[in-house]
Amino acid sequence: MTPLDVLDYAGVAVFAATGALAASRKQLDMIGFGFMAAITGIGGGTFRDLVLGATPVFWVEKPAYLIVCAVVAAIIYFTAHLVESRYRLLLWLDAVGLSAYAVMGAAKGLALSGSPSVAVVTGMMTATLGGILRDLLSGEPSVLMRPEIYVSAALVGAGGFVAASLLGAPLIAASGVGVVLAFAVRGGAIRYGWAFSPYRSRAGRRPEDVM
Repeated sequence: MTPLDVLDYAGVAVFAATGALAASRKQLDMIGFGFMAAITGIGGGTFRDLVLGATPVFWVEKPAYLIVCAVVAAIIYFTAHLVESRYRLLLWLDAVGLSAYAVMGAAKGLALSGSPSVAVVTGMMTATLGGILRDLLSGEPSVLMRPEIYVSAALVGAGGFVAASLLGAPLIAASGVGVVLAFAVRGGAIRYGWAFSPYRSRAGRRPEDVM
């Protein structure tokens, strides 16, 4: 198993755990846990493969990914009550999954397209769409709409991986660079509230001011 395979399964498992934790907060049944785990675990990668034309998508070719989601959902179903602050854990697990999937998505984009810019975009999509779908379906405050940095962390991780790869770094070293950068940025955003300045609306000009 290559380092990218490890990252791929790890990303699916961690994102599946966040989906199952969201299901526990909504007190869903076992089927709901499995559904949320699968949507979160494979959602971003599915969209990535469709964009890249890599069909059938990864979990159709390798159903083991679905088994990972199901196993994780079952584990969380029986253990979620042991976690006092499930939303805080969800955020940190999401940061881990985002870091792994930013690199995996960028690696697959770079391998299939050969374009660094496409690789960075596929890394961002892979890392963020699963979490966004999870929050939309569970009615949680969307990570995309939270004030602290989220998508930019995936951008930094994917960009770091691509840059290291283009500079000739070995795969495992480039992967490590991308994961560490993404997790450092997202972790700092969670811990310290790092955020960019938001857009501030301004009063429109009157018609006579533009004449």
